[in-house]
Amino acid sequence: MIRNLLSSIILLISATIFAQETINFEKGTFKEILAKAKQEKKLVFLDAFAVWCGPCKMMEKNIFPLPAVRDYYNANFINARIDMEKGEGIGIAQQYGVRSYPSYLFLNGDGEVVKQTIGYMGEEAFLAFAKEANNPKYATSSNKELFEKGESSPEFLLNMMQLYAQSNFPLAQKASERYFDVKKNQPLTQEEVGMLLYFTKAVSDKNYSTFQTRKSEIVAFISEDVYKQFDTNIKISNLLEKAVNTKTGLIDDDVFYKGAIPLVGTEEAETALYRTKVIMYANAGHFAEYEKAALKYYSKSENFSQDELLQAAFIFSEHVDNPASLSKAQEWAEKSVMLTETPENTYVLAKLYAKTGQKDNAKTYAESSVHLSETQGKDATRAQQLLQTLN
Repeated sequence: MIRNLLSSIILLISATIFAQETINFEKGTFKEILAKAKQEKKLVFLDAFAVWCGPCKMMEKNIFPLPAVRDYYNANFINARIDMEKGEGIGIAQQYGVRSYPSYLFLNGDGEVVKQTIGYMGEEAFLAFAKEANNPKYATSSNKELFEKGESSPEFLLNMMQLYAQSNFPLAQKASERYFDVKKNQPLTQEEVGMLLYFTKAVSDKNYSTFQTRKSEIVAFISEDVYKQFDTNIKISNLLEKAVNTKTGLIDDDVFYKGAIPLVGTEEAETALYRTKVIMYANAGHFAEYEKAALKYYSKSENFSQDELLQAAFIFSEHVDNPASLSKAQEWAEKSVMLTETPENTYVLAKLYAKTGQKDNAKTYAESSVHLSETQGKDATRAQQLLQTLN
């Protein structure tokens, strides 16, 4: 009995010690945690989690207790672990736009985000993330203040771009402009080309000058055609906004052409106009206008991918009744099927055949869609329902 009692005491002591061997998370309110961080001139590390989140549990079990991790986080940060779906965590999630779990945020004492990321991380990456954030200036100044003071390290600017791309695009864009200025003598990477395109919205943007002067580097990652298309879209973006009738949601062709043709020429202006129409009208549900725009835009079908043509054919199969238009959509779907039969393109072709009265062809491809769906473990409901109407 005494032996059992001793064993229980040892287990209890061991469990207590083990429980302490992890990151030391504060127990106070979020306001108290921020105040402590401000007083000690440290950052808050916030582990934003949800109880149902598997990766959150894995981090708690596998990463937080590691000696290197717990020692570094305990020595350098005020740590907080808050359930984003309970109590004050609900408001914190809304305040910081937390939608994925786990989310990790480094905050200064004023509650401003210094650095953030998401997802399960290994020991090395989790420590590297912390060390990037653990700069004394972050604890006493916000990112915005540091930016205004002229901070220009590429790492800092990249972090600014990532942090504010959604919440404060103008600030993120300014950070991107400074970033590309700092790195003007270094070759662009594929990731940087993507960032440059993302943060270039108008001809007046400073990034547009970078886009022009570094064309030879950019087209090494994207084709000349894509470069030209992007350039055209930038030049006419403001014109398109002015050409849209706010009451009808339709584009006034005359207004658009008047401004666009002097900028990009007649052919490019027309292509850009109909490209915009097929996107905008499909999303807005203006299918009569979409039909006219798609017939014009996809008139030279050999210039488009099979996926693009199939998407247009599907919309026609759902929302268009004109026989001539359906015949054109049928050609688009047939091209896709001839390349490779899939559950999707055989279904679209079957539906188009059905709408044009070609019952035997419709039945053949509907059966093919069902078979391919079942073989590939996909949902065959729509094809099966179509078959029922054909029997």
